[in-house]
Amino acid sequence: MSVEVLDGATIVNFVEDEEAFSFSIRDRFAHLDTNHDGLLSYAEMLKEFQSLRVFETHYGIDVKPDPEEIAHVYDSLFVQFDHDSNGAVDLEEFKAETKRMMLAMANGMGFLPVQMLLEEDSFLKKAVEKEYSSTKV
Repeated sequence: MSVEVLDGATIVNFVEDEEAFSFSIRDRFAHLDTNHDGLLSYAEMLKEFQSLRVFETHYGIDVKPDPEEIAHVYDSLFVQFDHDSNGAVDLEEFKAETKRMMLAMANGMGFLPVQMLLEEDSFLKKAVEKEYSSTKV
């Protein structure tokens, strides 16, 4: 983990860089696709949702969430990714929904810089690294 400064433009620029964004998407998809069938099942996506620990912490303090509420949220998230409702998420669905979510996050952040604690292999960390590498030129 590292503390980074970013704003909405950092995210937008990353998502709009087709080469960098597509590479990151393919890499994450391949990591999640543990059975290598080219599709993400609910179980494969669930591991990613759980790793985010969004609902298990409250201002950095571990809390015990309601299991039914968590299951409902994870089910809803999976439905957001599974655009054709076939019970699996393909690469294009994964890319489209990740892009939509990242652009919504960028829109909500606006263009004032904020400090965030980022996981090393997260899409946001990759956006910051891309921005940093483009300013070093």
